[in-house]
Amino acid sequence: MKNGKICITTLEFPPDVGGVGESVSRIAKLLTHEGYEVHVAVFRSKQRLVPDGVRRQASCKTTLQEGIHVHRIQSAAREAVPEIQDFFSEVYFYLRQLHERHSFDVFHAFFLNETGYVTTLLAKEFNVPVINSVRGSDLHKHIFNPKTHGQIAWMLDNSSWTTFVSRDLQRRAIALVPNVRSKSSAFWNSIVPFEFAPLPKPALLAQRSGIVIGSTGRFRDKKGIEYLLQACAKLSHEIPLTLLLVGDFVDKERAYWEQQVRSSGIGDRLCVTGIISREEALSYLPHLDIYAIPSLHDGCPNAMLEAMLAGCPVVGSKVDAIGEILADGTSGLVVEPANVEELTQALRQLVTQPTLRQRLGKGARQKVLTELAPTVEKANWLTVYHHILQSQTDDARPNLAIV
Repeated sequence: MKNGKICITTLEFPPDVGGVGESVSRIAKLLTHEGYEVHVAVFRSKQRLVPDGVRRQASCKTTLQEGIHVHRIQSAAREAVPEIQDFFSEVYFYLRQLHERHSFDVFHAFFLNETGYVTTLLAKEFNVPVINSVRGSDLHKHIFNPKTHGQIAWMLDNSSWTTFVSRDLQRRAIALVPNVRSKSSAFWNSIVPFEFAPLPKPALLAQRSGIVIGSTGRFRDKKGIEYLLQACAKLSHEIPLTLLLVGDFVDKERAYWEQQVRSSGIGDRLCVTGIISREEALSYLPHLDIYAIPSLHDGCPNAMLEAMLAGCPVVGSKVDAIGEILADGTSGLVVEPANVEELTQALRQLVTQPTLRQRLGKGARQKVLTELAPTVEKANWLTVYHHILQSQTDDARPNLAIV
């Protein structure tokens, strides 16, 4: 017997690459396993921008992926650059059609910006409960856009429940909309354990010398990589090392990052792999001596959890879930964001103390296998869903452990 029909809206879903998509996939699978009928509606405003001369009609294509109904919504391209309101109007049209066809019991939007507003509006119109999940940039970055500030505040105020991946994000939401305090919870992402041993050793590592300090992802403004470049450049005068960036800089910021590389003086100590497959990126992790994530803000990054699972000692900044997870010092070292001196000192400490690296690496793996295990996240999500579906008018609140 089905527990209910859920419609999750998201910017991405596998095979799309991205942390939000990975999280949605993980959560959709656990809900499906528990007997919920899960639908995922995927749409993103960037998809309205098509090559010059291309014209197409709007569409909603549905597939079944591992028992999950995936609806990919694509807006029409009737002109060179479709207006953003036209895009969302068409997304709303297809979401409404999906609801009229399936009669969803709850809507769940991942990421306030883009997905949250259209989802919350539809849910309120049809008197269906709605969960909004804040992931990071929606409250760290988009809240400062005057065009979206009002929408974000309205969504927070009108959500049946809001989830956050860090206490920092929850605190900001409460400052914006105080009643969020009584209808929200904060808990970390989880990671499904897997084995790294079958992955081939990347050939590129044979060309690297000294201690290998690595980071993974799509490197952009929030990642704080400029401070890592400066710290590693300083250390390279004391200790043979390689800074390995598994991924690449985002195109729109490339000129800035090229300038940062030149000005840092890191020279040939830096190696950037470029965009590679997820499997290939994961294959680097067991071979890193240190994993660095000096973000300025970052929600609860899956990339760090993957590094911890690989047994990497982590140096991370005291922001969002990074600081919360590393705070006890059993899996890594925490530094203030944008502080080159602290970052340099933490890296130096790990570079010069192999026993400490080994201890923190073991602690990192143990932490993700216990405190960030899928069973922990699953219990939190099931509590939220049970509350929303069974107690919509009840004053009772879910008894969630706030991490």
